[in-house]
Amino acid sequence: MKRLLAATFLVCVLTASQAAEVAGVKLEDRLRLAPGGPELVLNGAGIRTRVFFKVYVAGLYLAEKRAAPGEVLALPGPKRVSMTMLRDLGAQQLSDALVEGIRNNSNAAEQEALKARIDELVAIMNAIGEAKTGDRIQLDFLPDSGTRVVVNGEPRGKPIAGEDFYRALLRIWLGDKPVDGDLKQGLLGRAG
Repeated sequence: MKRLLAATFLVCVLTASQAAEVAGVKLEDRLRLAPGGPELVLNGAGIRTRVFFKVYVAGLYLAEKRAAPGEVLALPGPKRVSMTMLRDLGAQQLSDALVEGIRNNSNAAEQEALKARIDELVAIMNAIGEAKTGDRIQLDFLPDSGTRVVVNGEPRGKPIAGEDFYRALLRIWLGDKPVDGDLKQGLLGRAG
């Protein structure tokens, strides 16, 4: 009987660890950005709210879990920020929010060094048009090519070069002036 209970408990634990769910959005516990690539784990997840509107569910995937922003930013290798829209947003709203987040968490010299690449990101977002409720936008960092924007499983635009650019993106959520303090805690696995 003890073995049966232990086996049942183990199955429940393993099943629970397969995916997380936030606001009805399922997030895989583990994934790969490319076939045969390294496995990434869900570091944390949360909801981006603006005023009292729920905007999107975000998940942060890393090669290994990290609980401090500096550790996440310093971690080498592939990464993913996944955003599942909880409301419709126009391309301008989305790109403005990303640009503002980078500006709020980067000094003047960093902003100047990133300017052309920020323009590339804005062009990709504008080409996407409107993000509808349920759409999934992923910002992937692939060390060999840069930042890849993926919308509902389809890559958009060309990769944007530089790990410094991806770190600037991560600071939107994990920087000293994050877009949402509760979301920052969630992405760091500290939500409670």
